[in-house]
Amino acid sequence: MKNIPALLIVCLLFLGCGKGGSVVPAVPVNVKIVKTDPRYTALSAPGGYAYINGAGVAGIIIYRQVDGSYAAYDRCSSYMPEKLCAITVDDNGFTATDPCSGSKFSLSDGGPVKAPATKYLRSYIVNTTQFEIFVSN
Repeated sequence: MKNIPALLIVCLLFLGCGKGGSVVPAVPVNVKIVKTDPRYTALSAPGGYAYINGAGVAGIIIYRQVDGSYAAYDRCSSYMPEKLCAITVDDNGFTATDPCSGSKFSLSDGGPVKAPATKYLRSYIVNTTQFEIFVSN
C-alpha cells in the first residue's frame, strides 16, 4: 500500500513527458523525390528546403538539417489544424510560420517556438539513398 502513491507519481511523470504529440490528422504518406530534380536543388545545402504539394494534409516540407540529414513535416499547422493553414518557411530558413495564427515552428524538430501553438508539427520518416529521398509514415 505504501508504494501506490509513489507508483502513481511515476506514472504521471511518464504521461506528462514527451513532445506533446501532433494534433494534425494522420494520412498515408509515401513520397519519392529524385535529388537531381531541379525543383529540389535547395536540398543539397544545409538549411535548404522544398515544398511537396499533394501529400500529407496540407503538403509537406522537406528540410535539410545542419548535420546533412533530412526532416519532413506536414505543412498543416498544429494550431487549429481544422483550418488547414499551410505553414511557410521564414526568410531565416530555421523556422516556419502559420499565416493564420502567427505561430512559429522550429524546422530542426518541428516544435513550437512562438505562441499560440503548443503542439509539434506532424513529422514523417525520411530515408535516403544516393539519388533519392523517401518520405513516409
